[in-house]
Amino acid sequence: MLDNLINSQKYKDFTSTQVKDLLNYLVNEKIEFSLTANTKGVDFNPEIPDSISGSFSQFTLFTLANYTFESIVIEDDIISFEAGFGSENFGSVCSVPFYAVFQISIDNSILFINPSATVEKYFNEDKNEKEQKERSMNAFKLNK
Repeated sequence: MLDNLINSQKYKDFTSTQVKDLLNYLVNEKIEFSLTANTKGVDFNPEIPDSISGSFSQFTLFTLANYTFESIVIEDDIISFEAGFGSENFGSVCSVPFYAVFQISIDNSILFINPSATVEKYFNEDKNEKEQKERSMNAFKLNK
């Protein structure tokens, strides 16, 4: 029963709305926080070098404080922010879909948990869509 609930599109949409509302609240109140995200759903621009991303686990903690907090942009389906990674402080804009946010915490206290972030099929769908877009763009470029 729980599996059916967590795997339903309706529940994914519901929890995504909760995540978005909570993130908007925290940002509007200027409350710094951390979020744990399923890295299968996170987009990094520019891509992070393998020497850094190789150390990420599937669920990685991002601390949104100081400059990173100030750089937050909340859109329809994602939160994005600038962050530095590794000893070189490699800069990248991280875009995290709301359904990939597994946990939100403040001062090491959990505020919110989203079980939808553990559902593999959501991330496989995203990967397939990205690959299809890339193939379409490549075909378009070849036909010019």
